[in-house]
Amino acid sequence: MNKDFNSTIQLLIGADICPIGRNLPFFQLGEATALFNDLLPEFESADLSIVNLECPLIQDESPIKKIGPVLGAPTTCVNGLKASGINIVNLANNHIMDHGSQGLETTLETLKKNGIAYFGAGMDLFNARKIIIHKIKNKRIGFIGLAEHEFGIAERNKSGSNPLDVIDFVRNVNNHCSKFDYLIVLVHGGNEHYQYPRPNLIETCRFLVEQGANAVICQHSHCVGCMETYKGAPINYGQGNLLMDMPSKYETWYEGILVSLEIETLGDCEIQIKLIPYRQSDEQPGAKRMSPEQEVRFLYDFKNRSKSFQDESFVISQWDNYCRNHRQQYLNMLHGKSNLLRKILGRLDLLHYLESKVLQRKRLHLIRCESHREAIINVLDIESSK
Repeated sequence: MNKDFNSTIQLLIGADICPIGRNLPFFQLGEATALFNDLLPEFESADLSIVNLECPLIQDESPIKKIGPVLGAPTTCVNGLKASGINIVNLANNHIMDHGSQGLETTLETLKKNGIAYFGAGMDLFNARKIIIHKIKNKRIGFIGLAEHEFGIAERNKSGSNPLDVIDFVRNVNNHCSKFDYLIVLVHGGNEHYQYPRPNLIETCRFLVEQGANAVICQHSHCVGCMETYKGAPINYGQGNLLMDMPSKYETWYEGILVSLEIETLGDCEIQIKLIPYRQSDEQPGAKRMSPEQEVRFLYDFKNRSKSFQDESFVISQWDNYCRNHRQQYLNMLHGKSNLLRKILGRLDLLHYLESKVLQRKRLHLIRCESHREAIINVLDIESSK
C-alpha cells in the first residue's frame, strides 16, 4: 500500500549508531544493504526513520579530555545514513561532544548539507533544547532528545547535548505544546549493560509522560532492557546498539531492537508499538534480523523482564544487586588510585579502608545533598578545565 494513502503514520526509531570498525567503509560508500541487510525495508517503508548518532562526524580530530572512550567518524559516513533512508538523528548523547565544539559544528553542517534533520544538541542550550516538529499527513510530530549529565552537556553559552532536566522539560513543553499533536522523547540514560531501569529512571520517564510525552525511548545502556505502557504511552528502557562494531564480553552488546511507533491519523489514538529484534556486528558486520527461533526466545525473555519490573520490590532488589556487584568499581573511582599502594588496595577491594568512616560520611553528604552536589560539580568542573 502506498504510504501516502495509509491512515497510519509509522515512525521507526533505531538506537546507537557509531560508524566504526568493519562498518566504517560501508557508511563511507553509502552501502545501505551491507549495513542493514533485511532490516533495510523497515527504514524505507517508514514515514520517518530516526536514530541516535553516537559520535560526531569530523574532518579533523580535536579530542576533549573526558572519562571513557573518545569517538568520532569521518564526515563521509553521512553517506550511509542518507542511503539508508534515515531522516532524523538524535544528538543528545555522551559522545557527540567528543571532539568539542569544532566536532559538533562540523556534524551539524554535514547533516544540513545532506538533508538530514537533527535534534538534541546545538551550539548553545537554546538550540540544543529545541523541539523539532515534522508534519506527516494531518499530524504534527514533535521530537526532543535529553541526555544524562556526562561530559558534553550544553549550557547557556556553550555547545553540547540537551541535558535531562525535568524542570526545563516542563517549561519547554508548556511553551510549545500548541505546535505539536504528539511528542516523542528520546532519553540517553541508564546504566550500561543493565537490563532493568534504575528506580529514579522509571519515575523520570513516567513523569515525562505525565507532562506531555506520548512515547519515551531510552538509549545508551548498550543492551535491550524492558518496556511498559504508562497512561497510554509506551516507555522503552533500553534498545541496545544499532551499529557499533566494538568487541565486548557482553553477549547483549550484539542484540538490539528497532522500535516502530504507529500513530492513527483518524482521530486521537494512543501510539502503538512494535519491536523488531536483530543482531549487529557479531561474526559479520552490519545489522541483520534475528532468525525466527532466535526472535521467539528473545521476545520471550523481553516479555518476562517487562513483566517482572512492574513489581516495585523487584526493581529495588535488582538495583541493590547491581550496586553490590559494582561496589568496588564505584568505591575505587571515588577514592582514586593515584599511586602503587592505592592500585594494589583497589584490586584487593581494600582501598576504602585507607579513609575513615567519618570521611566517607562527609563524601556521602556532599554527593547526596543537592546544594552541596551542585557546588562540588561546579568546583570540579573549574578545576578539571585548568
